[in-house]
Amino acid sequence: MPMSEERPPILGSWKRLYAVVLGELVLCILCFRVFTWVFS
Repeated sequence: MPMSEERPPILGSWKRLYAVVLGELVLCILCFRVFTWVFS
């Protein structure tokens, strides 16, 4: 059974969507790291 190639709901391609999610994850990690550094 071949899988159908569905378009992602935003950004037009899955690679772009994955890149945005990964970038957001890295940004959250950096923000929490700075927050921890400032308030420790």
